[in-house]
Formats: sequence, structure tokens, C-alpha cells
Amino acid sequence: MLFIRILAMILGVLLIAAGLLFVAQGTGVIMWPADSFMLSDRGWAVRGAVLAAVGGIIVWLGRRC
Repeated sequence: MLFIRILAMILGVLLIAAGLLFVAQGTGVIMWPADSFMLSDRGWAVRGAVLAAVGGIIVWLGRRC
């Protein structure tokens, strides 16, 4: 059971980090890499917010068990 909690926490934190990167690129806050198709595209900002929320839910569920 401890292994699953640790795995859920790691997965959740990675999803949150990736989601926040997507939001930052989609809103134009982070313009890296310069040739990325995600830059200043609001659709990617929305997808990133959803991804970060899913990561937050996984972290929350991992801490509850």
C-alpha cells in the first residue's frame, strides 16, 4: 500500500508540473522552446489547467489512503 501512495504522489506532482508548464506556455508567460506549437495558444492553457487539476486530485487521493 505504501508503494501505491508513493507512486500516486510522484505521478500527481509530475502531472501538476506538466500542467503548469502547459498553462505558462499557452498563456505566453514562458516562451520556451521558441519553435513550440503551444506558445500563446489558449487551448493548451485550458488543457494544462485540467492536467494540473487531475494531478492535484491524484495527490489528494494518495494522501487520503
